[in-house]
Amino acid sequence: MVSLRRSLWHEPRPADAPPVGRLDGLLVGVFAAAVVLEAVVRPDVAWRPLVAVLALALVPALLWRRAHPLAAALVGWGVAALLSVLQLAAYTGDLGLSSMLAVLVLLYSLVRWGSGREVVVGTSSVAVVVALGMYASATGWADVFGGVVLVLLVVALAVVFRYRADLWHRRQHEIRNQERVALARELHDTVAHHVSAIAVQAQAGGVVAGVQPEKAAEVLAAIESEASRTLAEMRSMVRVLREDDAVTYSPPLGVADLPALARADGSPVVKVSLDDASTGLARPVDAALYRLAQESLTNAVRHARSATRVGIDVRREGAAVRLRVCDDGQTEPGPTPEPGFGLLGMAERAQLLGGSLSAGPGPDGGWVVEAVLPAEAPA
Repeated sequence: MVSLRRSLWHEPRPADAPPVGRLDGLLVGVFAAAVVLEAVVRPDVAWRPLVAVLALALVPALLWRRAHPLAAALVGWGVAALLSVLQLAAYTGDLGLSSMLAVLVLLYSLVRWGSGREVVVGTSSVAVVVALGMYASATGWADVFGGVVLVLLVVALAVVFRYRADLWHRRQHEIRNQERVALARELHDTVAHHVSAIAVQAQAGGVVAGVQPEKAAEVLAAIESEASRTLAEMRSMVRVLREDDAVTYSPPLGVADLPALARADGSPVVKVSLDDASTGLARPVDAALYRLAQESLTNAVRHARSATRVGIDVRREGAAVRLRVCDDGQTEPGPTPEPGFGLLGMAERAQLLGGSLSAGPGPDGGWVVEAVLPAEAPA
């Protein structure tokens, strides 16, 4: 209970309060017209000119109610308190106008848009004014009950809308975080693979240029091709992010595109093996398998010492599909290094689809990455 009071006291104002608009002007106009009309047609209200002037003091408060919720509520309910005091002091008739129910709008705005401290101070003041008004008008128990229920209903309605909006904003923030992580994972997998290929080709070009100058042009052409593919994928991704109605972008690569990663004339040699059952996979699973294989190949090219061969194997196993990427590089002695962003992103991909991923030294040396994903993506 103590922690609840502390959290309420330190709660900030909602950040999504809209500015004054046309509806606010309409509300003020309707209220002012109602006050003037009541002051003219209700002879039972004592001191009608004074009461009307005091009621019209609520006009600026209605306009401030979101920007300055506590001040607006204190002004509005302060007018109601003044009318109650005048009624007690003068022993006169009714000093209330039905249009003064607009103070309930100020109470709603206080709870909906105020900070925790403003809500506590403001509602405490309102409770005192409500008690004073009921005492001044000498209402019966039925009227007291009805008035209390009405005030509590307004407060409850404001609380519901306030925390419903807060939950919506938190959900949007969570979605943005998920999108940011997915984008970082996609950028890492795409750019790291192509840049690693460019780096390998550039290193090979440095060696070839001195021994076989005529092959340097082939190496430069391969580097240019990889750089062009990198730019094309980056532009496609940026286009999807920038355009709300982006309908013309390349579909994600899948298992059927894995043979394009194979190469027999490079170092290391990359071999891809697929079985017929690996086709017809759910699109998220299909795309994830390609990215997992691509990132595993990138890691092997960049980190496997003296690797001459990298194997990519995809097999269907009942309701699951297994990806295995292994190399014959030399494993450094000592503890397994901490996973980097690449492995973390791969594990996230597998877990999001209800699968699993393992990576570590193989029993016969080298490094082995295995991922098991359901053939049908979970809902």
